[in-house]
Amino acid sequence: MTVTLRMLANPEGPLAAESDVLTARVFAERHPGCFRTTRNIVGMRGRCPRPISGQGATVTDSDYDDFAEAYARQNETGLFNAYYEQPAMLRLAGDVRGRRILDVGCGSGPTIAKLREAGADVSGFDRSAGMIGFARERLGQHVDLRVADLADPLPYADAEFDDAIASLVLHYLEDWAGPLTELRRVLKPGGRLLVSVNHPVIFPVVYPDSDYFAITKYTEDYDFAGHKVWLTFFHRPLHTMTDSFSAAGFRITSISEPPPAPDTPIELLPDGLEPGKSFLCFLFFLLEAN
Repeated sequence: MTVTLRMLANPEGPLAAESDVLTARVFAERHPGCFRTTRNIVGMRGRCPRPISGQGATVTDSDYDDFAEAYARQNETGLFNAYYEQPAMLRLAGDVRGRRILDVGCGSGPTIAKLREAGADVSGFDRSAGMIGFARERLGQHVDLRVADLADPLPYADAEFDDAIASLVLHYLEDWAGPLTELRRVLKPGGRLLVSVNHPVIFPVVYPDSDYFAITKYTEDYDFAGHKVWLTFFHRPLHTMTDSFSAAGFRITSISEPPPAPDTPIELLPDGLEPGKSFLCFLFFLLEAN
């Protein structure tokens, strides 16, 4: 197993590299839109972080139908998707010519478009009908796009795909066992699952009173093209993630913390971050189905 995490064991708290933690704290202060200016945290197990503000806000499940257009528009040019997550995921996928790929939580279809340009045969699903509508506008009616929920049994046959890509999806789910089992089912033996999630060390950096080792439900506000929305996530420690992958029948072949794409406009980078350098944001896994 190739592991590229740059972390040190701290007996008093979560795993963290001192320089990366400092970068995350500086980034949180200078870019509150990334680590959210209003936080309303709901603890599911263990200690609960103290809410910073917005104590009266209602915690609801994330529903992208309410802001599908604003989210899709911002993702076309924003740092975190257009210049970070998507390029990193495509590099991780490598040569996909002739491969049958499932895009899990495909949103408005930008990754499907890139994979098809690279020669892959791609299907996609999303729980948001609004997002699937935008994906159909982008990709046309001939692409296999479906409204489906990863928390439910998937509408695909056993061993149908060579690869599945789950970009920034799993951190919305409290239970990973069922979804990962379903993804393993639809993959061929030896097939690959590519995953990106919120980096687990960010949560205790932003919320220093939280328990890194507890699975914790929390809700944060985002601004998408002028629309303020609330998204609900589940923080889980790194070992819980890797245990879940193994239990579902996956072998971890790599874990990576890549830098933004080389063509990222410098004005989009966090203050003080040199081009080509990594920063705490998302964590990427490349898994192989046993």
